Amino acid sequence: MSYITAIGTANPPHVHRQADIANFMVKAMALPAAEARTLHAIFRASGIDTRHSVIPDYGSSGERTFYPPADNLEPFPSTKQRMDLFRTHAPDLSEQAVEDVWRQRPEITPGTITHLVVVSCTGMYAPGLDIDLVKRLGLPSHVQRLCINFMGCYAAFNGLKIADQYCQTNPQARVLVVCTELCSIHFQREPTTDNLLANALFADGAAAVLVENDIRPGVNLEPVSFYCDLAPEGEQDMAWTVGDWGFEMRLSAYVPEIIRSGIHHLTERLLRRIRYTRRDVDFFAIHPGGRKILEAIEGELGLSKEENATAYGVLKQYGNMSSPTVLFVLREVIQGRAVDDDQKTVLSFAFGPGLTLESMLLKIHFR
Repeated sequence: MSYITAIGTANPPHVHRQADIANFMVKAMALPAAEARTLHAIFRASGIDTRHSVIPDYGSSGERTFYPPADNLEPFPSTKQRMDLFRTHAPDLSEQAVEDVWRQRPEITPGTITHLVVVSCTGMYAPGLDIDLVKRLGLPSHVQRLCINFMGCYAAFNGLKIADQYCQTNPQARVLVVCTELCSIHFQREPTTDNLLANALFADGAAAVLVENDIRPGVNLEPVSFYCDLAPEGEQDMAWTVGDWGFEMRLSAYVPEIIRSGIHHLTERLLRRIRYTRRDVDFFAIHPGGRKILEAIEGELGLSKEENATAYGVLKQYGNMSSPTVLFVLREVIQGRAVDDDQKTVLSFAFGPGLTLESMLLKIHFR
């Protein structure tokens, strides 16, 4: 049996208002007045107030540290330049998230970590982020390492599944899962519908999770069950590919409808496996892939906005940070939980390319 005993989070220092990002992108994409109005409308409807980035360029100050000073951003940064930026900033942000875990569990020493799982879809290099973290955090050189790359917004679920399996097979296992994404380094300036949607949503952040076999003082989360499914009709509506000028997102306006059509089936399959019903679910931690996705799930599962308020709050403050985002939501859901919440349940969802639908049910244990 495994337990999530701490969730740490971190964001880069540059906080940009959604309106300022919109202004930057209108200028960089050289949009005529009608298309600029469309972009501003998309940004206003996103449900996002602020987003974090390792790049200050998107703010109102006009400061440029990454993009060239020319209005058209020429020469536009290459994929190599973006990977160099990832390698510069991802270790720092990851370390900050782990330090947040250490603050919550000061009795845990780095030398007792047996496994390290690193999740990212926005940057890769070798020797990689996993090895950088071993050195920075003082983890044992023999710690077992696994990298989960390029799976998108649902990848935190895969990290937690692996951590759960490590704990199931090794009573001494103590697993650190780190999800770090720098989505903002992959800004694309071609004024396609996909780019307008992606540019309105994505941001930077990191989350770290400690998974172990022992319950700790406070709130612990037991993964009771996982269930994954595919909606192949959405394969062409959400994709993430490597281009010459960064990674390119395909994100169509049909995604919320595809998720809506599959979410009821996904929930039923997950709960049926453990003989639960929808009435047995107390809290929800839904990946805020976008406001319309949240609304589609609410309509299909009969959720109120109040039951889903945590997801809206994370979306409003941080945007969509890809894989860490659902962990930000989960952390907020368990904040303030107390002894009266012992044995209550949390149902969580995340979505990504494929179109992949991921779900898990967690049980709260309070000590």
